[in-house]
Formats: sequence, C-alpha cells, structure tokens
Amino acid sequence: MQNMTIGDTARQAGVRPSTIRYYESIGLLPVPYKVNGQRRYDPAILQTLGVIQLAQHAGFTISEIETLFNDFSVDTPASARWQALATTKLTEIEALIKRANAMKHLLEALLDCRCQKLEDCVGPQETVS
Repeated sequence: MQNMTIGDTARQAGVRPSTIRYYESIGLLPVPYKVNGQRRYDPAILQTLGVIQLAQHAGFTISEIETLFNDFSVDTPASARWQALATTKLTEIEALIKRANAMKHLLEALLDCRCQKLEDCVGPQETVS
C-alpha cells in the first residue's frame, strides 16, 4: 500500500482529519512528510490510530494516552505500559462505579418519597461523593 493523504487516512481510521492534525500537534502522531504541501502518511499510522482508539474506548484520557506513547523508555514492552496505566485506571473506575451505585440507591429512595414539601426531604441522607 502506498502512502496516504490525510483524507484517506482519516476515512480508513474512522476519524476526522482535524483529529489527526491534533494528534500530530500534541506528539501522539509523528509529523508526516509532505508532497507538494500535502501531508502523506505511511499505512502503519493506521495501527497507531487503532491503539489510540482502543485506549479511548478503555476510558483513557488524551493525557494518559500521551503517557502510554511517550513516557516509557522505547524498550518498554506494550504489556508493561498497559499494566501500569490500567492499574491506576481500574482504581478510578471502581471509585466511579461506587459513586454511581450510591447515586442509584439515592434515586431509588427518592422514588419512594412521600414528602409534601421539598424542605421535608432534607434529612439524614446517604452522601454521594
């Protein structure tokens, strides 16, 4: 496969060209070479974009994805990189689930509210933090 334009790359990766330019600007993607002023991408860029999308689907922020790509030594295996980031992310997700469950229980309790005035609803409540 020959080198691709930004439009071709974006279509094949399922992202907008502006997304690719943004990733270049923050260092997630290398700056491509240009032919007559047009960006040209090696097809391998699709794999990198796939990893970025995988990380986003797993809930990683752009900052965390930058860490995945840039904050490890070049000889650090992918598995070690994922493990380092996933350990922290799982802790965050578990806290989020705990908070969501507390919110759900509070909302379920509010479904049973029989108060006549809103002011009567304020009493000792389970806090959602």
